[in-house]
Amino acid sequence: MHAIVAVFRKEVLDNVRDRRTLMSSLLFAPLFGPIVFALAISVSLLSQISDLDEALSLPVVGAANAPNLMMFLERQNVIIEDVVGDPETLVKSGDLELVLVVPDDYPDRFRATEPAPLQLVADESNVTDRKSVGRAEALLSAYGSQIGALRLQVRGISPLLVSPLAISKVDVSTREGRAILILGMVTYFLLFAALLGGMYLAIDATAGERDRNSLESLLALPVARRDLMIGKICATALFMLMSVAICVTAFYFGIKFVPLERLDMTANYTVGVGLKIFLVLVPYVVFGAGLMMIVATFTRTHKEAQTYLSLLLAVPTMPILFAAVMGLRPSTGLMAVPSLGQHLLITDILKDEPVTWSWVVVCAVATTAIGLLLCYVATTRYSRESILL
Repeated sequence: MHAIVAVFRKEVLDNVRDRRTLMSSLLFAPLFGPIVFALAISVSLLSQISDLDEALSLPVVGAANAPNLMMFLERQNVIIEDVVGDPETLVKSGDLELVLVVPDDYPDRFRATEPAPLQLVADESNVTDRKSVGRAEALLSAYGSQIGALRLQVRGISPLLVSPLAISKVDVSTREGRAILILGMVTYFLLFAALLGGMYLAIDATAGERDRNSLESLLALPVARRDLMIGKICATALFMLMSVAICVTAFYFGIKFVPLERLDMTANYTVGVGLKIFLVLVPYVVFGAGLMMIVATFTRTHKEAQTYLSLLLAVPTMPILFAAVMGLRPSTGLMAVPSLGQHLLITDILKDEPVTWSWVVVCAVATTAIGLLLCYVATTRYSRESILL
């Protein structure tokens, strides 16, 4: 234990003295995710909310052909703008987001109770214009439904006859459950923060020793190679834990700036919830440290190790993406998959749902066992003479 502690202290102090590595491990890695998340989600939600409150500017060609329609749109907070010119050219050039075209035969077809033609010219490939196009389509559809109901009433027919089903949706979700639609990304940032927090130390403790030509001298010391690797793994795990703790704390403050209440949502992210999330991620730290050290022992230079470990960051998220695409629900078997089990548990915690303790045990034991196995493989790699080549 004395040798392991000595190696652990040496690696921690070396990493602390390297300010650039320390900034990357304990500032950039854990704070980048929460800051980007809070800013991006806040700006997106505020933009959507403000768009619903603001008036919609609707350029119209042939507005005089449909005066009643124009009056209806104006009552719905729509500003009608007369347009002269080819609507398709104006939209393609980007001068206008969309144009409503009312053909000259619209009045005759409308009075004849035939489907009156309307054209909504828009560029569907432009993402920023889709909100305006969607609002315009919804308003035109509402006007059509209103006219259809009035025509049935004039003929003495109840509009209810064309609505044989009265469907009402009963939403049993909670405010915390609805918030997970936005907060579901938190897990990705936490997993990335854990790996990034220990990546630089894992590189420096293996490939960095080769670049500095100090690996041979280190292995010549009267210390078992197994103890050397265990000390390095423990130091890597410590920085990963610190990165996770900082990231969890940053999310606690960052989520407060997300206007979820304006969407009838509530973020279930208290101090107790943050502590539970941290404890759920502790076994994942063991897994991540072992996985990174194994990959780092196969690399020969600092640059090569950085390349491979950067690609490794995407591996733990693959089970989460697969589960999201397949729509998998939590089960005991899925809890045994590292990163996926942590994601499912954190999701249940954020939704304020009862946590199944058997799932917690399976997730913790399986992830820790796989992590210890990876750590053992890393120590055996360090015991080979080929590590010097």
